Amino acid sequence: MPHNPAVFRSGFVALVGRPNAGKSTLLNTLVGSKIAIVTDKPQTTRNRILGIVHQPNAQLVLMDTPGIHKPFSELNRQMMTHVHGALREMDLLLLMVDATEPFGQGDQFVLELLKPYRGKRFLLLNKIDLVRKPKLLPLISRYTKAYEFDEVFPISALQREGLSPLLRAASAVLPEGPQYFPPDMRTDQPERFLAAEMVREKLIQATRKELPYVTAILVESFEETERLTRIHATILVERASQKAIVIGEKGERIKSVGTAARLELEKRFGQKVYLELFVKVAPRWRDDTRLIDSLDYQKFT
Repeated sequence: MPHNPAVFRSGFVALVGRPNAGKSTLLNTLVGSKIAIVTDKPQTTRNRILGIVHQPNAQLVLMDTPGIHKPFSELNRQMMTHVHGALREMDLLLLMVDATEPFGQGDQFVLELLKPYRGKRFLLLNKIDLVRKPKLLPLISRYTKAYEFDEVFPISALQREGLSPLLRAASAVLPEGPQYFPPDMRTDQPERFLAAEMVREKLIQATRKELPYVTAILVESFEETERLTRIHATILVERASQKAIVIGEKGERIKSVGTAARLELEKRFGQKVYLELFVKVAPRWRDDTRLIDSLDYQKFT
């Protein structure tokens, strides 16, 4: 449709794809602020993260979703519930793929999951800074033959390549609508949730390959004053051996995780932060529905 710059457009944009496609990096880049944690590990995002992108004549409400995968626990089932929920609410679908990886069974699984959904659909080929251009054409052909896309955008979320055309096209296909959020708002996540996610990011970075995805962060208390934010959080693991890994020799690892998280939170909150971390063994917490619900900021009361 022709784009009329005099008309204000707004809508919900679902950002979906396989784990580690770079969705959270793109969300942070487009929003202009770090609202989703980023690591080199797949399945880092567990919730549907909402970010607001403000354009002169449009407002894009981006929904970053967990990487699409076959669920094997209650936690993973909830993660996929977030994906399906985002797709039901979308005005525009952005399927993001890692252009450095060949098309495989996991990609076919994603396309099969998306087939029932209608509406505008863009294909984003991410990490083009790491791929020679001649290799992109067969990949584009493979995807467009398997699924009908309205437009295709080769991009690099990390290097900010190709994002301006993407934003223009996305804004143009959104329906005419109101400004859902004020101009200074970038996410609907409460600071309590952001604090938990920041600790989880630093923990993933610190433990690397030593821990599988068996950790969760519960913020037990979050108190703000004019000069200080005081946070007490518990790191959940499933076994005593994992607790020892998190704590580290003489407590050095948990201390470094706390320091790294505290410094980033101080930057985010604009004031001093006191962060105290504990570690607790909670066997099979990933199948505990009540606990998993408590990790979802959209269910906070």
